[in-house]
Amino acid sequence: MLSRLLAGLNAALRPAFDFVNLPKLKAGLTSAQQVRDIMGPPTTIWSDDDGTQTWEYPRTPEGIVNYMIVFDAGEVLREVRQVLTEQNFARVCVGMRRDEVRRLLGQAASEQSFPLNKESVWDWKTIALANTPAYFNVHFDQHGRVVRTSSTPLIGA
Repeated sequence: MLSRLLAGLNAALRPAFDFVNLPKLKAGLTSAQQVRDIMGPPTTIWSDDDGTQTWEYPRTPEGIVNYMIVFDAGEVLREVRQVLTEQNFARVCVGMRRDEVRRLLGQAASEQSFPLNKESVWDWKTIALANTPAYFNVHFDQHGRVVRTSSTPLIGA
């Protein structure tokens, strides 16, 4: 019981130490096992046909970052990307599938369903213009395709 409690506490606190752990990751040098030892297990592993893998480390719902850590076919770190950026938000376009958006932005902070509109909305907390907190929202139709995006400021944040 104590070991499960400690493991859960470790998993909960690990994101708080990104500022210490991320500089330990060196492209071209750090192995996948070393990344797992430093960052913990990823929530999702994306595999590509060329043998590369991308490990997802979301820091949602409270955080404003999601990390994608990319490994080459030899399981050596290639790059660490923070994916909740204006550039990536701009890449979300009408017609994209849910899995494409998830791979681009990582796990959403929340997902809501609006049956009357036949729409579901995923959102990610971010820092918008003028350094103000906001949510970037992606609206999907009933077929799981993007119909639009929007932004919602966090009032009182």
